[in-house]
Amino acid sequence: MKDIKDYIRTIPDFPQKGIMFRDITTLIQNADGLKLAVDSMCDAVSDLDYDVIAGAESRGFVFGAPMAYREHKPFVLIRKKGKLPGQTVSQSYDLEYGSTEIEMHTDSFEKGAKVLIVDDLIATGGTTDAMIKLVEKLGGEVVGVCVLIELPDLKGREKIAGYRLDSIVSYEGE
Repeated sequence: MKDIKDYIRTIPDFPQKGIMFRDITTLIQNADGLKLAVDSMCDAVSDLDYDVIAGAESRGFVFGAPMAYREHKPFVLIRKKGKLPGQTVSQSYDLEYGSTEIEMHTDSFEKGAKVLIVDDLIATGGTTDAMIKLVEKLGGEVVGVCVLIELPDLKGREKIAGYRLDSIVSYEGE
């Protein structure tokens, strides 16, 4: 049986020189790779008590929605500002160059809901931190974060210290 890393393509110097881009398209376009990833993520959080899964556009959707389906939980969209049609709450955060905003519908879940945040990757932790703040603005309790890939050298885990983080594969020092 293949390991998850066997399905992930590494592209050197993308999007700029010195970056080793971890491309999940090769994983998700392979049925065995996608199943292995979703099952591994579900297994990693099988001990968690949560009511809803929230995932960020767009790669968080790729893993969060099938996890929600498998576990029979609702899936909540976190999208870029201006993409959701209903009443929303937003959270801005800084990028390497500039800033951006993400949003959720105000009726995404009930106050006090236990929320599992799912994404494809954690690098510096900026997006993950913004998702946590957004869920908490709506009165949700973030009980964990589950990502397929962690890049520990970029210290994202430190940015969300105090929150449980489960990552399936790590590219430390690679």
